[in-house]
Amino acid sequence: MKTKLKTLILAFAAIATTSTFAQKKEVKTSESTINWTGKKVTGSHTGTLNLSTGFLVFDGENITGGEFIVDMTTLAVTDLAAGQGKEKLEGHLSSDDFFGIANHKTAKLVVKKAKKTDNGYKVAGDLTIKGKTNPIAFDLSINGSAASTTLKVDRTKYDIKYGSGSFFDNLGDKTISDEFELAINLKM
Repeated sequence: MKTKLKTLILAFAAIATTSTFAQKKEVKTSESTINWTGKKVTGSHTGTLNLSTGFLVFDGENITGGEFIVDMTTLAVTDLAAGQGKEKLEGHLSSDDFFGIANHKTAKLVVKKAKKTDNGYKVAGDLTIKGKTNPIAFDLSINGSAASTTLKVDRTKYDIKYGSGSFFDNLGDKTISDEFELAINLKM
């Protein structure tokens, strides 16, 4: 009996000293930024969104998960001034033609897995916009308590088809790119 007890105690001690425990690192939403760029044939528009909540889960130095919620009601256009089309564009982007913000107030990214690389991590997750979820992959750089990425999102996968040359003919210079870009900087 004593031998079995000693073996059990040694096994638990070995597990305790060799395993690491997951650590959840909350994102400081007020210090983090999300900048977006949407392109069309005749130019582009830029703007911002705010993060509601977010965290990454680490096991030692490895990311094992995470989740981020974006407050879509904060969508703002930054390349136009008030009275110069800013409000009109924000209204159109908020409408059902684009993000349908009245019914879809948040967007969500769930980190499913991440692989450490020389430059950071290759991340795979699920992105939900306008109630539709699709897989997404991107590179994430981490520097101390900051993380950053730039990712491209195909809006048509989220039923956002307005002005898409992939779905409508003869749009000419009114064609809007299917992809928009997000430049994300997180502080933890």
